[in-house]
Formats: sequence, C-alpha cells, structure tokens
Amino acid sequence: MTQQQQHETQPDQSSPPQPKSSVEPDMATMIPTTSWFTPKRLLVIFCVINMLNYLDRGAIASNGVNGSRGTCTDGGACKSGTGIQGDFNLNNFKDGILSSAFMVGLLVASPIFASLAKSVNPFRLIGVGLSVWTFATLCCGFSFNFWSIAVCRMLVGVGEASFISLAAPFIDDNAPVAQKTVWLSIFYMCIPAGYAVGYVYGGLVGDHFGWRCAFWVEAILMFPFAILGFVMKPLQMKGFVPADSKTALAPETAVSGVQDVEVSNGKDDPLSLKEELRDSSHETSKSKPASTECNQVSRFLKDMKELLLEKVFVINVLGYIAYNFVIGAYSYWGPKAGYSIYHMTNADTMFGGITIVCGILGTLAGGLVLDFMTSTISNAFKLLSFTTLIGSAFCFGAFLFKSEYGFLALFAIGELLVFATQGPVNYICLHCVKPSLRPLSMAISTVAIHVFGDVPSSPLVGIIQDNINNWRTTALILTTIFFPAAAIWFIGIFVHSVDRYNEDREHEVARTGTAPLLEAKTAETSSASRPPQEC
Repeated sequence: MTQQQQHETQPDQSSPPQPKSSVEPDMATMIPTTSWFTPKRLLVIFCVINMLNYLDRGAIASNGVNGSRGTCTDGGACKSGTGIQGDFNLNNFKDGILSSAFMVGLLVASPIFASLAKSVNPFRLIGVGLSVWTFATLCCGFSFNFWSIAVCRMLVGVGEASFISLAAPFIDDNAPVAQKTVWLSIFYMCIPAGYAVGYVYGGLVGDHFGWRCAFWVEAILMFPFAILGFVMKPLQMKGFVPADSKTALAPETAVSGVQDVEVSNGKDDPLSLKEELRDSSHETSKSKPASTECNQVSRFLKDMKELLLEKVFVINVLGYIAYNFVIGAYSYWGPKAGYSIYHMTNADTMFGGITIVCGILGTLAGGLVLDFMTSTISNAFKLLSFTTLIGSAFCFGAFLFKSEYGFLALFAIGELLVFATQGPVNYICLHCVKPSLRPLSMAISTVAIHVFGDVPSSPLVGIIQDNINNWRTTALILTTIFFPAAAIWFIGIFVHSVDRYNEDREHEVARTGTAPLLEAKTAETSSASRPPQEC
C-alpha cells in the first residue's frame, strides 16, 4: 500500500465522520485472509491440475490406451486390435483427429472464459472448467464408438479452456518479482512432465486394466480440485475489478461527488440531489440487462483488435505455432515412431522417461537463464530463437542415426533445448499486453497454437505416414518445421517492445483496493509492524 493510499484510508480528523454508504464494497471479501493459502501453495495446486491435464493427453497417445488396429496376414491369420484404435477400428487419420478433438471445445470456450473473467470471478470460472473436464473425462471411459469419444474429447477441451486462460496470470500476479519466469517455468514444466507420466500411466493402466479405466481414474483425481474451485475463497486477478464491486463503485462515486459539492457550497440538505441520482441509477439499471450482451461483444472485439495490433504478441504466437506443430506431433506419434524405427518394445516408457527428464530440466533451465539475463521481452526472444535453432539441429540429427542409443542421446539433448522455451514464450504473452488483456492473450495464444499447430499436425503426419509408410522420413520432415519457428522468434529480437505489466496498476488499486496474494500479505505485514499513529 502506497503512502497516498494510506493517507486516503485515514479518517479526516478535521471534519465529522461521514456515514458509511450502503453501497460501499466490503473490501475484506476481496483480499484472501485464509492463513494456509500462500502463493507457493497456489503454484503447487495449479501445477498438479496442469499435470493432470497433460497426463490425459499423454495417456490417450500411449500404446496402452491408444493401441493399434487389427491386422491380417496374407495367409488369412488375423490378430485383433488393442486399445481405442483397435476397439473402434480407426485408421491413422481418424486416430489423429481423435487426439485433436479437444481443440474444438478449447477454440470455442477459451475466448468466452477470458471475456467472462471481466464480469465473473476468474477463480470460480476455473472451478466450472474443471467440473466440465472431470465429467467429460469420465464419459470418455463409457464411449461406444468413434463419434461418442470424439464428442467427449471436445468437452475435455471446454473444461481445459478456463484453466489455461486464467492460471498463468494468477501465477504471474503472485510470483516474486525476481522469479516470475522461474515460477512460470515450473508451471509449464508440467506439460512435458504430464505427457511423460501419461505415457507411462497409459501403458501400465491400459495394458493391465483396459483403456477405459485410465480415463475413470483421471476423473477421480481431478474431482477434488473441481470442488476446491467452488468452496475456497476466490482470489482476485490483477487488472480486474471484482464483479460485485462494479455496480457498487459507480453509485458510491456519485454520492462522494455530491458530498464534495455539499462541502464547497455549504448546503445542509442534499437529499433531493441524492434522490435524483438514485432515480437516475435505477433507470440505468433497467436498461442494463438489454445491453449487457451487446456490451460484452463490443468489449471483446475491442480487446481482440488491441491484442492483434500488438506486433510483439503476433510474432511470439507465430513462432509458437510452428514450434507447437512439431511438439504436438512428437508427443502423439513419438511412441509409435520409436517402436517402428528402432523396434523399442518399451517405447511408452522410453519416450516418457526422456520427455519427463528433459522437459523438467529444460523448462526450469529456460526460466532460470532468462531471470539471470534479466527478464525482458527482447532477452526472451533471444533465448527462444537460439535454443530452438540448436535444439532442432540435435533432433534432426537424432533421426538420422540408425543406432537406438545414438538416437536417444541426441534426441534427449534436442528436447532439453527446445523445452527451454516454455517459460520465456509465456512470459512474453503475459508482459507484452496490459494486465486486463492477459487472460485473453493466454486464451488466443493457446487457441492459435492448437488450431494452427498440434491440431493439424497429428492428422497431417498420419496422412504422410499412410502415404510414404516410413516413420524415419516422416519424422525428419516434421522436425524441419522447428527451423522456421527459430527464424520467427529471431525477428522478434529487433521489434520494439514495451513491458506493459504495470500499465493498469495504479488505476486498478485505486478502484478496488485489492492485490494479489503476495502483495496482500506484504501489505498486512507492513501494516502490522507500523506503529500506531497518534490522533
């Protein structure tokens, strides 16, 4: 709390106390007061949820859950299929579509959740999304054909939309200033870790208990977090006025203005003017429901225009799309490619092990290096371009090796480098726009990298493989797309950039009096340690 704010909250000793307005918002309800809920615990909770999100994606890509189609020899001997692909008799194209079906729900729901964050508490929106995710995952286990499981996967995307749009801004709000990229890296470290654990989990559960059981267990694990989103005291997000205070602040401001007029004019009975203001406010509230939907659409379009005119955001997302095109196909087809090229009998475990180790180390290293370099947008672009360029060279060289051990060594180094991008790329998304646009920035970024990245990459790679029937060549073609990603991010180094993180700061605190967990606790501590002032 600044000295100015402290002064504003002190009672005016030279004038009689004014009666508290009935419309004044209860600021205590906007600031978290639960003693156990700290920024670090918030990070841990969000990391576990993110891990479960990507565990689900890894599981459906694993050989144990995804399985394979039945085959018949020329002699007429047939072998039944396994997993989802075997039970529903899916070709590689349909199987690739199944991996990307969640994107339909994510595409529709992400902008909606980002826009609703301005009128509904974002923390509650996460609870809604996780509830939908839990229900949809449960239904995946009861699916009976391709279309039924495809619809369930779409609903999984709807559930995930609220979390991916809002979790990163919450973390960035509450992270220590000198460790923001590291905290984001810890959160995004759960993507490769979740995929990797999903490979192993899907292989173990799918092989021993059946692929349906894998989805049911996921739903059970996520259920407590969905409930937590509704029962825990909601947090506020930087750049947003709490929903219940928006209608309160306007009348309060009007009454405050009336009081100022009274003092300056020396009037003792301003009741008639107050009544006029109440009547005016009442008339306005009558027409508000009719125009609310129109206002929300207009506000969304205005925000979208502002976001898409930000060159730094556009360049960052274009590079991220090319990058995610490769990563998405790697994550889905990797185990099958490894099994086919190098005859890995334990492809799920091998790819899972490499991804979890290199993903965790690489993601954390990227955040630590950027914080060490000083977290700026320009430095983030430098890190993105050079790590992607070198990492892609190692991955390309890995698929040229005929030896399994040579492949694993080079591929591990390549993944270590390319995963270093996770913290910096999302740091740019959060800091190149003003705080009120951060949820929309994360939503549109996520939608874009899926719509133009990993969603088309999985079925396209399936089509290429169906035509050339050579996983090594398919993998080499796919890996070359890393190079355009590095080139796009390299351009970002030379584009003028401004860190807009604090752009709305003073205006926001003045309006709401709220702060993230870290700042709220700091304010409470400093307030408690401050000696009482004499009247």
